Amino acid sequence: MNDRLPPLTALRAFDAAARHMSFQQAAAELNVTPAALSFQIKSLEEHFGGLLFIRHNRAVELTEAGRALAPGARDGFETLVTAWCTARRVTDHASLTITTGPSFTAIWLAPRLYSFARAHPDIELRFSASLSLVDLTHSEVDIAIRFGYGPDNADLHAEKFLDDWVTPMMSPELAEKFPKASDMAGAQLIHQDDIRFLDPPCDWPAWFRAAGLSPRDWTGQRYSQADHAIDAAMSGAGVILGRGALAARALKEGRLVAPYKVALKTIADYRIICEKGAENRPQIVAFRDWLIEQTTYVAELAHDHDLIDLRDVSSA
Repeated sequence: MNDRLPPLTALRAFDAAARHMSFQQAAAELNVTPAALSFQIKSLEEHFGGLLFIRHNRAVELTEAGRALAPGARDGFETLVTAWCTARRVTDHASLTITTGPSFTAIWLAPRLYSFARAHPDIELRFSASLSLVDLTHSEVDIAIRFGYGPDNADLHAEKFLDDWVTPMMSPELAEKFPKASDMAGAQLIHQDDIRFLDPPCDWPAWFRAAGLSPRDWTGQRYSQADHAIDAAMSGAGVILGRGALAARALKEGRLVAPYKVALKTIADYRIICEKGAENRPQIVAFRDWLIEQTTYVAELAHDHDLIDLRDVSSA
């Protein structure tokens, strides 16, 4: 039996045809003609010494030998593509691909990026705004920025760069109507669903307990994204239990105010995550250092409030 491997192009043609179960679709994927793909598979079968496909008039099916080869061919090419991408990323110091949540991208990251671009004109930034989990080993993403709890995957490097906290925030006009925390009993509330995963809950009932206020009717506007909730609060539509990290710019510019001392520390934090060993790549070091520098104002804002750990706020 000849154990010498056939040409890679022939195996590639077989893998595509086995996945699509169609020579025509496989040819389209590989950007070759169906005749060229058929020739590659025929040469592979000659090298193998037997049929790998049964040809029908308008379809193909794998033989027993083809079914034995297909999983290994698929996994082999996936492994090869992963290794190739990893090798390229190791030597690529000119680009950085980042994934983070849509709200963090829109509210926090995008307005500040000009300063990073100005300081590092040699680094090309690429963004993917998504809350979906990303396999950093098998994708082109270099860094994931996530808000939540650890611990993270042991194969990844995770570094906290920002704590978060919440407190009532509103437009300056509404702040004049509700000068004291006790006035919140009559305020129109805005709810954010983006932090509903926190446990214990970081919500209006928790803040009212922390402030020593009596429960009230919790109905109000509800938004799935923090940026939409912040926009509603800035328009004067109601009071948001705003997150310090995301609302910092609006607070600094006076579009929102946070008039009360009581704030809840969320326990969860923002982390920068990358493959273990990649944390020392020059572009990742530069971006991480810039992120930490940009969070200084958020930490300063927290000093204006009495932060209460959510775990210390007993349930009603």
